[in-house]
Amino acid sequence: MPLDITFTLSDRDLERFKTIVGNARNSSAENLSTVEIEKSAYKIVDVAMNSDLPDFIADRLLQLKVLLDMMNDEDWGMGVDDKNRILTAMAYFADPIDLIPDHIPGIGFLDDAMFVEIVIRELSNEIEAYNEFCDYRNEEEQRLSDAGTDTSQNRDSWLGEKREELQNRIRQAKEAAGDEDFLFHIL
Repeated sequence: MPLDITFTLSDRDLERFKTIVGNARNSSAENLSTVEIEKSAYKIVDVAMNSDLPDFIADRLLQLKVLLDMMNDEDWGMGVDDKNRILTAMAYFADPIDLIPDHIPGIGFLDDAMFVEIVIRELSNEIEAYNEFCDYRNEEEQRLSDAGTDTSQNRDSWLGEKREELQNRIRQAKEAAGDEDFLFHIL
């Protein structure tokens, strides 16, 4: 029987977590390349997929894969500023000294899971739009293939229209929200 445990991070808790994350992230971001930061994030995804972590931790760590996919999907065409923002957040995972050392069985990745949860919540509009883009791309490719049409024919056009629509929606959501995101304050 599953058990739900809920806890709330107060403003003070978030500030403390923000400081710890910021210190770890700054240290890693200054000393590591983009490739090394991405490699660290992929390593976390690999750990989540191939280790015996508690489900509540593994499920959150696996969400990093969406961010990595989104950053590296040439069809999506994420802007440099957005990529850098996500990479800066991911630098936290490259720091071997984080809030809870990863080698502690059972809970070593708890802080990483908490940070992923915060990042995923802050980027929910972007992730939702990207997932919609992927669904559209897959459905359109399947529809064209079923019709016997070359899926690469006018691909840039039909993908470009959908991408522009979704990225405009993201920009509008950002403008409406203002700069109140936790993630913006730690990056």
